[in-house]
Amino acid sequence: MTLIEPFETQAPSMTHPTEQDPRWQAVVDRDARSDGQFVYAVKTTGVYCRPSCAARLAKPKNVAFYDTGADAAAAGFRPCRRCRPDEPSRAEMNAAVVAVACRRIAEADEAPRLEELANAAGMSPFHFHRVFKSVTGITPRAYAAAHRVKRVREALSRPEESVTAAIYDAGFGSNSRFYEKSNEVLGMTPTAFRKGGAKAKIIFAVGQCSLGAILVARSDKGICAIHLGDDPEALLRGLQDQFPNAELIGGDATFEALVAKVVGFIEQPQIGLDLPLDIRGTAFQQRVWEALRQIPPGKMASYAEIARRIGEPKAVRAVAQACAANTIAVAIPCHRVVRTDGALSGYRWGVDRKRDLLAREVKL
Repeated sequence: MTLIEPFETQAPSMTHPTEQDPRWQAVVDRDARSDGQFVYAVKTTGVYCRPSCAARLAKPKNVAFYDTGADAAAAGFRPCRRCRPDEPSRAEMNAAVVAVACRRIAEADEAPRLEELANAAGMSPFHFHRVFKSVTGITPRAYAAAHRVKRVREALSRPEESVTAAIYDAGFGSNSRFYEKSNEVLGMTPTAFRKGGAKAKIIFAVGQCSLGAILVARSDKGICAIHLGDDPEALLRGLQDQFPNAELIGGDATFEALVAKVVGFIEQPQIGLDLPLDIRGTAFQQRVWEALRQIPPGKMASYAEIARRIGEPKAVRAVAQACAANTIAVAIPCHRVVRTDGALSGYRWGVDRKRDLLAREVKL
């Protein structure tokens, strides 16, 4: 399968080889999201630019692509004075600001106030809030909450630490405040979480779709698992591993109708899938998964782009690992993430299924 530019559908085939390169469409669109991924050089002017440069569009036959400005300079080109490709782009500067803010939140005993974060970034609270959300996909408050939940999860995994200590060490001001939200953030009480989901009830059903066997599971909060595979029994074992001490209950006819809705979405992505989700993961994983949910059907993004969107441009490998850890197939569309060169890379449920899902969506 050929590369589809991040969040853009594939351009039709044209005559000149440059026009068939997916990077050309980014130049035509002046796509700022592609800044930092490559530069393009114009042979007739001797300069190289970032993809978003507002300069007059060059003829395709006069354009050459390079991975970095240094590569273009080594080939004899000089940087454009208009877009200044050797300087950080606005998107890169915003990502750097947000990365600092994320570290500040992670290192604080209590979640910093929005005004504190904005002042440290040299922005107004309103502008900082907008920049933070545009980069990470969530608000600073939501990020801080997710990070506190991560700390609780890590503390609860240590048997020597009490539940109360885990709650306070994570920055929650009181037991009662955390217990009020424990079902929302953990999917169960802290004690049940420590016991691997003891007393939690998970309703599930296994069905068939054109991709093979499918298992859908739901907690009290929402869909907590959508697994794909060849062996229904293997899917059930995977659910048991995911919730080792939960009570697994076979779904009735009403629940099977929900499974049919998921299957219908797989077969016809254009109908959408509007179901409540019980998303459980670390703060970083949740940021990645939220970014994935912003990719519309029929479009793709690279792992590198997702890393930039969440303010962690160097965390490409960690983004790939978060995609692999996703247990809610299709509803959290990790199948829409590809390598920068367009290769499909890995997929928890098999590369062939990833290819099939993308092929259906591209036809939308």
